[in-house]
Formats: sequence, C-alpha cells, structure tokens
Amino acid sequence: MPQNPENIKDHVELFHQPEYQQLFQNKKEFENGHTAEEVQRVAEWTKSWEYREKNFAREALTVNPAKGCQPLGAMLAAVGFEGTLPFVQGSQGCVAYFRTHLTRHYKEPISGVSSSMTEDAAVFGGLQNMIDGLANSYQLYKPKMIAVCTTCMAEVIGDDLSAFINNAKNAGSVPQDLPVPFAHTPSFVGSHITGYDNMMKGILSALTEGKKKSTSNGKINFMPGFDTYAENTRELKRIASLMGIDYTVLSDTSDYVDSPNDGEFNMYPGGTKLEDAADSINAKATVALQAYSLSKTREYIAKDWKQPVCVSRPWGIKGTDEFLMKLSELTGKAIPEELEIERGRAVDAMTDSHAWVHGKRFAIYGDPDLVYSVVSFMLELGAEPVHILVHNTNEAFEKELKALLDSSEFGKEAKIWGGKDLWHLRSLLFTEPVDLLIGNTYGKYLWRDTGIPLVRIGYPIMDRHHYHRYATIGYKGVINLLNWVVNTIFEEIDRNTNVAGKTDISYDLIR
Repeated sequence: MPQNPENIKDHVELFHQPEYQQLFQNKKEFENGHTAEEVQRVAEWTKSWEYREKNFAREALTVNPAKGCQPLGAMLAAVGFEGTLPFVQGSQGCVAYFRTHLTRHYKEPISGVSSSMTEDAAVFGGLQNMIDGLANSYQLYKPKMIAVCTTCMAEVIGDDLSAFINNAKNAGSVPQDLPVPFAHTPSFVGSHITGYDNMMKGILSALTEGKKKSTSNGKINFMPGFDTYAENTRELKRIASLMGIDYTVLSDTSDYVDSPNDGEFNMYPGGTKLEDAADSINAKATVALQAYSLSKTREYIAKDWKQPVCVSRPWGIKGTDEFLMKLSELTGKAIPEELEIERGRAVDAMTDSHAWVHGKRFAIYGDPDLVYSVVSFMLELGAEPVHILVHNTNEAFEKELKALLDSSEFGKEAKIWGGKDLWHLRSLLFTEPVDLLIGNTYGKYLWRDTGIPLVRIGYPIMDRHHYHRYATIGYKGVINLLNWVVNTIFEEIDRNTNVAGKTDISYDLIR
C-alpha cells in the first residue's frame, strides 16, 4: 500500500484511497461491531439530557482533556532564553511528543533532547542516562544553558535532579559553570502551565543566585507566561519602547518560534540574554501578564527577590488601559499619543462590529489566564458567556473569574465548569446550545458535531496557519480578536444563507 512517488497524497486525501477504504471495511468486519443503525441511535442518545447526566457523573475517566502535560510548558519556558537547550529526563517518545506538539502549532523546529530512559533506567534509576545525556548534548549542540525537566517515569522512580546534575558535572559531562537549571514536572499532576511555572522558577533561581545588588537597575521585568502568540511579545516590547521603558522580557520566545528563513539554520534564535535574566533580580518591579502560569514564580520573586510583583493582562480596551496606567505608575512615564490614537481605532472598530456581536451567547474553554482575558474582551462587546470550561482550574481563578462575570450584566448567567473535559463540553453544547464556541484546534470536532461555529483562539492551533503571528494584546490585539470573532459570525451567516432566492434574500451586496 505504498504511496505513488509521482502523486503523493497528503493526509486529507490519502485515507480516501480505495486500498485504505478496503482496509477500514475489513477492520469493521473483523471487530464484528454494531450496525450503522445502532451506532447512529446511540450517537443521537449522547446528545440528550439523560446522557449528559451520566456523562457528568463519571469520575475515573477523562475524555479529550482541555490541557497538556507539564514538560510541554517547561520546554516553552526554556527556549525563551538565549542558547538554551531543553533536556527531558525521560524516554525519547515523551520528548518527541512535546516537540511535535509545539512544532505543529508554530510550524517551526522546536529543539529538545532526552536522556533516553528505557526499562533499565526505570529499575535502576536514570543517573547514568543523565551523565551521558548531558555530555552528548553539550558536545553536539553547544548550548549556553541546558534546562532539565522530568517526565512521569523519572518522577515515579524518584530521580533527584539536583543530585544527578551535580554528579554529572563532577563526572565532567558539562563544565561546572554551565547553567543547568531544573524543574520537576510530572505529567500526572498539573498541566502545561504548571510545567511552565516550575521551569521559570527553576531558571530564574539558578541564574540570579548571588546576583542581588544594593541598588536597582531601574528596569521593569515583563513575564508573558504561557503565551503562544509570538507577536504578543513583540507588541509588548513595542509598547515599552514607545513609553521609553527599560525592560527585560523573562522568556522571550518570539524569535525562537517565529524565526526568519534566511538560508541559515540557527538552533537558538533570539531569547532573553542570560546576563539580563541574571540581573532581573535587581529590577524595579516585575509585571506578569498572566497569573496562573506564573503562580510559584511570582511568589518566589516577591519573597526571595523582595521585588514588587503585579499581574496585568492587556487584553481588550479595559485590560490594556489598566496595563498602560500601571506601567506609567511604576515608571513615571507618560502614555504616548500614538497609543491613544491606537486606542481610538480599536474603539472605532468595536463600534463598527458591536451590533453583530452584542447578545451572542458563547461557550469558551482553555487555560485560566486566556479564558479570563477573552471573556473580559467579549463582555466589552456585550456578548454573553454561557459555558466556561477550564480543565486546569483552581479556586483562586474561579473566584477571580466569578467577580469578573458579576461585574457585567452580560456575565451573570454564565456557569464555570472547572476540571471538566471536552466530552463534558459536548453534552453542554447539545443540551444548552450557544451561538459561538471559542477555543483551540480540538474544538473542531465539537463544531462538526454540533454545528456551532468555532473561533480559534488559544493553544494549540494546528489546522490553521499563522494565528500565532498576530498580537492579541494591546489595542492592536483588540482589532485582531474582534476580526476573528465577528468574521466567524459572518461566515456562519453565509453558510446558512447560500440558496439564492430562498435563504439568500438580505440584499447585503446590492449595488
């Protein structure tokens, strides 16, 4: 059943070929499964309130989780620092998954290595794998820093990363002065935002040790958090530059995940310089653009660095206003006229589209900070959240989100579904339908199943290209978000009014 080299089929067409269709039919006959009629009957039943009650009663099974695992977030945090190679203490298959997941979102090569742990390491521990793996990584890839995280296997057997790294350095695997920060990131607890947080804390702890000075360097630290929109970091730096603010971005992934094709391969494009990260302990203040992907890191900075830390999410008009005013307060810098003009354009755009979004009922799922930010933006447009599903939730987030919903007349009927998965959301969408669904790529099957149009916002987005090259923060981000939302509404109108003389009778294009 080989591909024809003269006519290569991609995955969209390949499995429609006769040989594959025959294979699928043979598989059905071998399995001796139910008839098509019975499958259809059960499929219809799963759309009912009766099934919804059974679905929400399950406890020991997760179906299509709305989250990733810790090492994925740890790797994204690591590649935002200059010359840094992520090193996963675990099997090759695990690191291949993390790299592939990020690569499919960004369409960029994401580097990462593993200690290639197998059955022997699972029994005797992964120390020798660490010693050999660090040596090979350093010799082959010449990193300025190696950031180590773990997988389930390493955590279950209890590998001590601090001791292992010291032993590896003593064995000569890497130079004693090479930064090798680490984070324990078991996939069986938390999520990708937990792993991001753990790795950020690990990297900053390692780089800033002994670097505290008696005077401030006058800078502001910006921490984007688990933000997969590369243009957001560039927009953040542009805003800071317009205001004349001296800053350090702690984990600047913008060039790494969106590097130019100039004919030369650069394994470590861009990233926060290690000396700048080391000096971040002496900054005037730290501004986190997310709260829940940086919980431990923010606490560490406030407690150990004795540095003011605040959370400010510049999404939507209100969020961006508050962000700029906070920067002005921290630095004494005025908000420039250019940003005021951009604000006016964003408000004008929202006014243009308001009538089409106002009153629309929507469901949303994703990470806590992203969900909070998008809901805040949608409330500004008069849209009405109905189902808000956050798998990797916590009590502090739900309390903050509830306060946001209660602050708007449009948010009072919303229900927060913490800890639920996308199969739960499917039941919600069938039993209590909405006008729009907002979330990542995995919502495509909910759209196909329920017919509710999907606005793709979040991570991962694998079935569309270049979304990560647009900003979602600041006043420019307002226009991009608005564009995605309102044009999804128009596309759905077009799909439902495509029969001339019957459904297409609005005369919207008359001359």
